Amino acid sequence: MKEEHGDKHTKRYGMVIDLDKCTGCGACMVACYAENNVPFKKDETDKLDSLNWIRIFQLTNGKPYPDTEICYLPMPCQHCDGIGKHGHPPCVSVCPAIATDYDDSTGVVSQIPTRCFGCRYCMAACPYHARKFNWWDPVWPADTKKYLNPNVSTRMRGVVEKCTLCFHRYQQARDKAYLEGREEIYESEYQPACAQACPTNAITFGDLNNPDHAVFKLKNSPRAFRLLERLHTNPKVYYLSSKTWVRRAGDNYLENESRPKSNRQKIHS
Repeated sequence: MKEEHGDKHTKRYGMVIDLDKCTGCGACMVACYAENNVPFKKDETDKLDSLNWIRIFQLTNGKPYPDTEICYLPMPCQHCDGIGKHGHPPCVSVCPAIATDYDDSTGVVSQIPTRCFGCRYCMAACPYHARKFNWWDPVWPADTKKYLNPNVSTRMRGVVEKCTLCFHRYQQARDKAYLEGREEIYESEYQPACAQACPTNAITFGDLNNPDHAVFKLKNSPRAFRLLERLHTNPKVYYLSSKTWVRRAGDNYLENESRPKSNRQKIHS
């Protein structure tokens, strides 16, 4: 796996998701909707134009019963580092309006709706399909406007939306640390809504460069892998699984086991 982006003092916020713990309950999706004022339609049966910043995919080993195995894979924005020390995520490289950018101090790939004019180049460039286009103006039934999160702006139609790792929570934690005369932000002070809501603690979040954070140790686990690593996007979302077929499916390597052993080690080591 790729070495840390930037020097040892640079923060690289990311998450590790244990697929062996995930039950596919969808609590992370509900928490994301509520925290980030993500609107939903009256009829959600047409998923082509639905908005969701984190999705849950169901994977199967493709074997008939009784050998069938199922795994659930939560998919937020992967917050890619890009290729090389000064690389950029694919979406950042193609955006003509600079509506998305890479924060060198945190590693978070931002999304600025007020700059976006809906060209959707970023959607075409993202290999993870982590971005969604807002086709319709949000409608907030009855008095639900009263329950919107005041720390997150609502978006108009015609813009692209995506996971921001609840960056507004980072800003709040940074302000709190500043008022208390601290430079360090504690691990527990900045946690996205999905990680807090997960009932099985399958999602662990923190600074991938900080040895004191749980994600630092988990990302180096022999069970760890990232999606489509062969594209060299260097995502900051790691997945854990003890099942070989899950790691292979997540990496999009579905060919037979005759693939050279050295190549497999390069991907998952």
